[in-house]
Amino acid sequence: MVTTLIAGALLFSGLAVGSASTWLTLIQAALDRGVLITLLVTFGVSVVIESGLLQFINADSHSLGVGESIVTGSFSIGSQIQLSYLLLLIFAVAVVVLLGLQYFLSASRYGRMIRAVADDQEAAQLSGIDYRHVFGIAAAIAFATVALAGIAYGMYSQFSPTTGTDTILLFAFAAVVIGGLGSLWGTLLGGIVLGVAQQIGAQINQADQVLAGYLVFLLVLAVRPQGLTARRAQS
Repeated sequence: MVTTLIAGALLFSGLAVGSASTWLTLIQAALDRGVLITLLVTFGVSVVIESGLLQFINADSHSLGVGESIVTGSFSIGSQIQLSYLLLLIFAVAVVVLLGLQYFLSASRYGRMIRAVADDQEAAQLSGIDYRHVFGIAAAIAFATVALAGIAYGMYSQFSPTTGTDTILLFAFAAVVIGGLGSLWGTLLGGIVLGVAQQIGAQINQADQVLAGYLVFLLVLAVRPQGLTARRAQS
């Protein structure tokens, strides 16, 4: 557990320095050129980071040691359902993080500024909000959340330099779409629905685990394209 905490502190420190330098040098310059350019820049940065890890470190898989008893420990609900203590702890931390983000966005000055810029950037600029500063705060929060998610993932699974760009990114996208774009709690609900669908598919056939999740994703897009929690836009 101590090793995990040290690794987490180093990860947060390195990510803070790296994200700050990346933001100041690359992303800030891309903001004025549109959302698509910014998306391409961040994708390019991810490719550079992945290639750098493969070149200068190694391609081996790693994990964060938290103790065998925590990783394998579980309890049963009925005769068919087993819940891991570690996964339950990660879920509880995720709920706490979402509660903190919800309070920050709704009750704090900077949170209201982020919402204002997200709703209408030009109107926010006219009211005196520095949208670049707001984007920087939002990016810092996003980087910190990603770091926390990476630590949680490394505690119960193995990761490598290519982890995230293969399936995790697609799972995250599917969870956001299922829950509803722009909804924090919708994202949590979408992740739960996607995970339950994958586990049901695995019970039917292990090879159909991922397919079952994507079938639910397509079903939501067909039946309720705005997501499970978002309201349908009124014309």
